[in-house]
Amino acid sequence: MLNIKTLFTIIVSLFTSVVFAGETAKISQQDLLTALNENKGNIVLLDVRSTSEYEHGHIAGAINISHDNVEESLSLLAQYKDNDVIVYCRSGRRAGIAERILAENGFNKLHHLEGDMNGWVAAKLPVVNSEHSH
Repeated sequence: MLNIKTLFTIIVSLFTSVVFAGETAKISQQDLLTALNENKGNIVLLDVRSTSEYEHGHIAGAINISHDNVEESLSLLAQYKDNDVIVYCRSGRRAGIAERILAENGFNKLHHLEGDMNGWVAAKLPVVNSEHSH
């Protein structure tokens, strides 16, 4: 059984992640598509969903690092500190966690994809998976 202190810690952590996701600059799906089509090499798409979610379907060119591995992957991600990093997950919660970790470690060009993957798919925007694009 969870004690009160553990429960409080969990609640504060979840609240902080949701609030932080709300503070990260947002980028619309259309603005992201425009930037990608203009072939701006300074954009990094970071998909923080699980590997199986990513393999099922993701935005072309996205790097997959699960939200619970972002901290351990900071040395790999450090090369992107000066880039615009667009973070997304399925619906926003995990992206908020990743954004908080990245911001605390010097990433200051963070953006949160509006609608995350759910919104991208609902808008019928292009998705790639391990088999093909659709």
